[in-house]
Amino acid sequence: MAVIPYFCIVFALGLNPKHYLFKLMEESLSKKITPATDGVVIDNGGISGKQDKSVYIESYGCQMNFADSEVVASILAKEGYHTTPMMDTADLILVNTCSIREKAELTVRKRLEKFNAVKKNNPNMKVGVLGCMAERLKHKFLEEEKIVDMVVGPDAYKDLPNLLNEVNDGRDAVNVILSKEETYGDIAPIRIDSNGVSAFVSITRGCDNMCTFCVVPFTRGRERSRDPKSILQEINDLAERGFKEVTLLGQNVDSYLWYGGGLKKDFDKASALQQKTAVDFSQLLAMAAEAQPRMRFRFSTSNPQDMTVDVLHAMAKYPNICKYIHLPVQSGSDRILQKMNRLHTRQEYFDLIDNIREIIPGCAISQDMIAGFPTETEEDHQDTLSLMDYVKYDFGFMFAYSERPGTLAERKMEDDVPADVKKRRLNEIIDKQQEHSRYRTEEFLGKTVCVLIEKASKRSNDHWSGRTTQNTVVVFPKENYQVGDFVDVKIEDCTSATLLGTAVGHSNQI
Repeated sequence: MAVIPYFCIVFALGLNPKHYLFKLMEESLSKKITPATDGVVIDNGGISGKQDKSVYIESYGCQMNFADSEVVASILAKEGYHTTPMMDTADLILVNTCSIREKAELTVRKRLEKFNAVKKNNPNMKVGVLGCMAERLKHKFLEEEKIVDMVVGPDAYKDLPNLLNEVNDGRDAVNVILSKEETYGDIAPIRIDSNGVSAFVSITRGCDNMCTFCVVPFTRGRERSRDPKSILQEINDLAERGFKEVTLLGQNVDSYLWYGGGLKKDFDKASALQQKTAVDFSQLLAMAAEAQPRMRFRFSTSNPQDMTVDVLHAMAKYPNICKYIHLPVQSGSDRILQKMNRLHTRQEYFDLIDNIREIIPGCAISQDMIAGFPTETEEDHQDTLSLMDYVKYDFGFMFAYSERPGTLAERKMEDDVPADVKKRRLNEIIDKQQEHSRYRTEEFLGKTVCVLIEKASKRSNDHWSGRTTQNTVVVFPKENYQVGDFVDVKIEDCTSATLLGTAVGHSNQI
C-alpha cells in the first residue's frame, strides 16, 4: 500500500505541516464528529428518535479513518448514543487513530491527556481508542499508562456494544482481532459533519503488499473486498439524498476483487464459476458510473503495481469518473524501491505514467514521497528529483522517513540518514513540488473548467470553493449559484494551489 492513504494526512518531523499538502483536499489533520441534529439521529438507515447518551469522536489520519468513524457512529446510534461537539459533557469519547507516522501518534497521545483531564471533572465519562494504534499500544494504554477504558481495532467495531458493557461493569475492554471477512458492508454509515455534497464509500479493507516502511498490513490485516451490490446500494442511497460526489476508499482500491467474499490472496482457490464472475476494480468503476451518471466518482488510493490499463480505459470512457489518480511512488531510486519492497521499478512507473498521459489526456497525478529512507544516498535522492521532473505531479504528500515499530524496516534496517539530511532533502522535494504545482495550475489559465461547489471559500464568504475533475481547488464569486451545483468557471488567475475565475453558467460537462 502507499503511505497515505489513502489519504493519510501526516507530517514529517520538525517541519511546518502546511508545507506538506498541495491542493489535494482542504482537509485538516483531525476532524471532530458533529451531530446530525440536536439529539436526534436522522438519515442513518432507519435509526431515529431521541438518544439519551452522547459520544464525541475525533479522527486522525487517512480518509478510511473518517469513513470508519461514520460506521462507528451508526453502530453506537443503535445503542442510544447521539454524536456531540461538546467534549466536556460527553458520556463517551473516542479517538480514531493513525499509526503511519510518529507525529500522528504524538498528536493522539496529547489528545488522550486532554481527555483524561476533562474526565476528572466528569468521572462517569469513558475514553476509548479506535483504529490503527489499537493493536500495537493496547497493553500500554490499558495496563501501563491506564489512560483509556477501551481499545478497539479496525475490524472490531461491531463488538462496541459488548465492549461498552464491559467498561460500564468496571472492566477494561479490548478487541483488536483482525478479520478475514469484515467489510462493514451491512452498516449504513451516518453522514456526520457532512456538506451534503461529497461522501466516502469504503470498498476494500486491509493491504497485502507488505511495504517495509508501512504498518497498515499489521493494523488492518489482509485485503478483502466488499460486495458490489452493497456498494451500489450505498451509492444509490447517497444520490437519492442529494450527494453529488463519492470517493471510493481502500488501503489499495486497485486491488478490489469480489468473488463472493474472502481474502484476495485466496482467489486462486475459488471455484471456476467464482473466478469467471468476479468483479475487479475497473468493472466496479464502470458499474458505479453507469448507475449514477450525474454523480462524480473519485478513488483513493492506488498502488502502481496494481494499476491496470483497464482502469485507465474506464476512467477515459466515463465523464463522471474524475480524471485524477493518486499514484504513490515513494522514491525515484530502484535500489530504494527494492529495499521498500515496492513491486515496481522506476521504468515501470514511467511506463504507467506514459499510459495515463496517452489514455487520459489532462489527467492529474499526485504522489507520496519519502525522504531519507534507510541507506538513501545523495544519488538516490537525485533519482527522486529527476523522477519528479519527468512526471511533474499536480500535487503531493511528502514525508521525512520515521521508523514505525513492528515494520520490517524497523526490525531489519538502521535509520541511518541524519535528521538534518532528511530535512534538507525533504525541503528540496517540497520546493520541486511547489514548482510543478504552479506549472500545472498555470496550464488552466484561460480555460473553462467544471467545478462542483462544496462550500464557501475560507478567505471570503462572497466566494465559493469547489474542485475540478482533476481535484484542483477553484475559487470564484458566488453570484446565484449554490452548494452542490456543477458550474463552468473560466480560469483567470492561479496560485500553485488554487485556481481563480468567474462562473459562466451551470455545467453539463459531467
